[in-house]
Amino acid sequence: MRIDETLKKPMAEAKYLNVDNTDRYRPIIRLFYLNYEKLKYWMYQEEVYEELKQDPYFSEYTPEQCQQDLTALAGWGNLITIQDTRKVSTIEEFKNKKFRYQLSEATVEIERMVIRVENLFIESSSLEPTLLERIRISLEKIIEVPDMEQERIYSWWNDLNNDFIRLNQNYQDYMRELNSVKAEEMMRTKEFLVFKDRLIEYLRSFVRSLQVNVSAIEQRLKETDRELIEEILRQVTEYELSIPRIDVEVDAEQIYDKVKGRFASLEEWFAGAQERESEAAKVFDSTNEIIRKITRYAARISEMSNSGSNRREEYYKIAVMFSKCRNQNEAHRLAATVFGMEKPLHLKGIAGRQTESINSGVFDEEPHMATVMPRVRTYKEKAQRTGIADHSKEKEELRLAAIRRMEEERKLLKSYIKDNRLAFAELPQIAPEVRDVFLTWLSKALENRNRRGKTEDGQIYYIENADTKEICLLKSPDGTLEMPAYTLRFEE
Repeated sequence: MRIDETLKKPMAEAKYLNVDNTDRYRPIIRLFYLNYEKLKYWMYQEEVYEELKQDPYFSEYTPEQCQQDLTALAGWGNLITIQDTRKVSTIEEFKNKKFRYQLSEATVEIERMVIRVENLFIESSSLEPTLLERIRISLEKIIEVPDMEQERIYSWWNDLNNDFIRLNQNYQDYMRELNSVKAEEMMRTKEFLVFKDRLIEYLRSFVRSLQVNVSAIEQRLKETDRELIEEILRQVTEYELSIPRIDVEVDAEQIYDKVKGRFASLEEWFAGAQERESEAAKVFDSTNEIIRKITRYAARISEMSNSGSNRREEYYKIAVMFSKCRNQNEAHRLAATVFGMEKPLHLKGIAGRQTESINSGVFDEEPHMATVMPRVRTYKEKAQRTGIADHSKEKEELRLAAIRRMEEERKLLKSYIKDNRLAFAELPQIAPEVRDVFLTWLSKALENRNRRGKTEDGQIYYIENADTKEICLLKSPDGTLEMPAYTLRFEE
């Protein structure tokens, strides 16, 4: 694939499909297109306005809005404007610039595409075996084509291309519908059995036509001389170049590449290329796979519908047999015959028996209860729902105990502070907990630039002798700490 400048630049002609005033732009373009189909190419602003006003949606539409919309569409290249000077009699009328408007060629193609998109769900695709036959018949005449006139060669080429394009597009659309989620859901319903046979026969007829015609087409393409094909493509190119076109520059090389590419696509579709499987073979395999899938779904639906009726009859017959048993022992023997012999069930981990007697049966002993847990990772046991217990009394007791403990610690710490001073050199042996609190206070103050800190209860302090060189010993039961003899001063 070659990416040129035309592929990179944005397409302004398609802007009218998705902008703020699309509800006005699209009706205007559709109005121009409908008149274009009637061979009325030019329209005045007044004609556009009168046509739109006939719809209730445009009841409040004004000529000024119509003029603005036409100007916007002309700016995007959707409309071609030309000044109408035929009825001009004064300079003032000429200055008013009364324009006529016409759809541009790109907008015509865009609107055609939009109409096809709107009718996607109305125009259903199909498989046409006749297209394969027409392509085969056209290629059988390929030897006679170079002797025809250029007009007939061009007509033969257009018919061949149109049939091939329709075949390819129709098949892709039809297979997309059969492989859609909606089709999968429908194939699982009982209503699908009604037209299942018709659908399978329709697909098989296409497969039969594919087998017969593709082999003949492939043989014809392999037997045809390449020089003959080149001559046909050259004749088609010359005829396209001879068609007069207005405001369009025609490149002979570009047209020849397009024609040659189309024939190469057709040849690759039927005969393959470079030892690759042809597209026709893939179509054959995918169509057969669709037939097999339809058959599987139909067989599964039939089994599901028939299994219920067969089981009901079996259950009824077994119930009648149990009703004819004379006693419970005879019913046990029948149950062992009906349910126990075909698929015996072996249980492991049963607790020991209450008796070792060989004459006791399973109905004479106590049942063994076993809880079966599913073997999935996502399984979780259901939590038992319990009421919310009231722990407010315990919480209050804990809160009061914490307050008492904090108060006792505060009293203990304050007992070492004399005259709002805490001198580490004057401290006696203290508990490790008290030492840790004092060292925490000291580290907070040392980390601060102004050597100040705050205790847990909000009391502010500072280091009185931050530059001291004196050393002291801080004693505790777990050891002695050698440190500078700092003094903390607490503010009132």
